[in-house]
Amino acid sequence: MSGVDYYELLGVARDASAAEIKSAYRSLARVMHPDAGGTAGTFRNLQEAYETLSDPDRRAAYDRGELDGRAREPAGGSAAFRRRGFTRRTRRDFGADPHFVPPTPEVDVDRLPWWHAVNPKQPVRYIPRASYRGGVTASVVGGWALLLPVVLVSEVWPVLLVLWLMPAIVVAGAYRYGPEYLPAAAEDRAFITEFGRCTVFGEPAGVRGEHGERLTAELLDKYLTRLPGVKIFHGLSWPGSVFADIDHAVLCGRRLVLIESKMWLPGHYTVDADGTLRRNGSVFRGGGTRLPEGIAAYRELLEDIEVVGALVLYPSRAGEITASEAPGTVPAPPMTPTGFVTEVGGYLAADPASVHRDAFRAVLSRVIP
Repeated sequence: MSGVDYYELLGVARDASAAEIKSAYRSLARVMHPDAGGTAGTFRNLQEAYETLSDPDRRAAYDRGELDGRAREPAGGSAAFRRRGFTRRTRRDFGADPHFVPPTPEVDVDRLPWWHAVNPKQPVRYIPRASYRGGVTASVVGGWALLLPVVLVSEVWPVLLVLWLMPAIVVAGAYRYGPEYLPAAAEDRAFITEFGRCTVFGEPAGVRGEHGERLTAELLDKYLTRLPGVKIFHGLSWPGSVFADIDHAVLCGRRLVLIESKMWLPGHYTVDADGTLRRNGSVFRGGGTRLPEGIAAYRELLEDIEVVGALVLYPSRAGEITASEAPGTVPAPPMTPTGFVTEVGGYLAADPASVHRDAFRAVLSRVIP
């Protein structure tokens, strides 16, 4: 994109933060996408500007004028530009294809170990468990306790004592091991009334031109909604932010998965134990992610919730993306769509029918309208 200043194109200052750059890109993408009346070339220029300025290393190189074929021409014109050792070249034919739309991934559910183990009609349990009204509970317990003196003064008190204890044991066991069979407490009823049976909250940014986010939203809706307690969110901000810093999130029980969707070049992606992304064995410079920072922020926000992440990758041109299973200590491993459904679905299926009310409200409050 020779001769165009990336900062001017996005309409941001040179010291703009990453969040400001992302917000500017999202706003412009709404009107510059071909589906909204823009041209493919202009939209691709916008994507190049965003991809460069959102990556700290590429942004620093751009500011120094070191990006071959895409940097701003320095003062002094093309001669000065050539003296510094830079030449203008056309786009390489193995770069991203602005006209390419990755196909919708299809997952063979018969190959998913967790799919048939989950009963989608299983009753949902709400946690932390809501207590019943104190007055009702005290009345029932007090009335039952008043029968104890009558039992003890009877001539057959051992038999009557056993009979007196049996209902209490049955009720205590049902409350401990079968709460889904008990009548809903007032707090649970209020929660169900407020949120009903809604499963998806927020709007995926894919409708504004980001195909990866749209495809991941379809994956979540098609496969993970089989879990009866799952809640899906699109476009979340970090605590203290007002921007959509996280593409998607899935909450089930006490487990929260934060997700980013990326369209990168075909190849084999891995991640080192320190979080360094690699493509075909070399350090990947074609994009970045701030998902580990988001995971850390949400772990601090939700102290009793297990928070992990996943980086779902789609090809930006014709070709295949593969990814190796990452070490367990890596917070945001790269995954193919099939690998994501397999691994994340199995991870959440450990407790498929629980809804953590407090965590749900905390995450829902971070969804950007």
